[in-house]
Amino acid sequence: MTTTFKLYKLIILYMLNKVDFPLTNSQISEFVLDEGYTTYFKLQQAISELIESRFIREESTHSRTFYHLTSEGAQTLQFFKNDISPAIQDDIDHFLKEKQYELKNEVSVKADYYRNDNREYSVHCQVLEQGYPLIDLTVTAPTEQEAETIANNWSRKNQELYAWIMANLL
Repeated sequence: MTTTFKLYKLIILYMLNKVDFPLTNSQISEFVLDEGYTTYFKLQQAISELIESRFIREESTHSRTFYHLTSEGAQTLQFFKNDISPAIQDDIDHFLKEKQYELKNEVSVKADYYRNDNREYSVHCQVLEQGYPLIDLTVTAPTEQEAETIANNWSRKNQELYAWIMANLL
């Protein structure tokens, strides 16, 4: 493993270690690619190798993939943390601080669907706060297209729907 490829992996581990929520592939890519550290394909290879080594864990839905730091990844980061220059650590810290609300909000809203035993689709919609569900809703849709539409609309309309549900239940 080259020193630069090791650095890409350490950047990913460092980013995941600095937040208390998972990050998506696009969130990690946004930082690494915007800063010009490497190419998209090398970044994806680094992520793949981190998963294979069990330093990070992936959680996939139909529309997004979330990455979580594992205890093995945290231990590895502690051992090699000094291999990340202070300037790069500062860049990461600044990025995460500047975008923390946006990043956290993006991963706290989840929607996924799957085929159920009735040959319909169950759409599982959630809003998480500090890892715990604020709302956890499963609805049934007759077709996959409608299930996908519900999942996509949940991402855009969850706050409005949550407020409506709470207003009508209280």
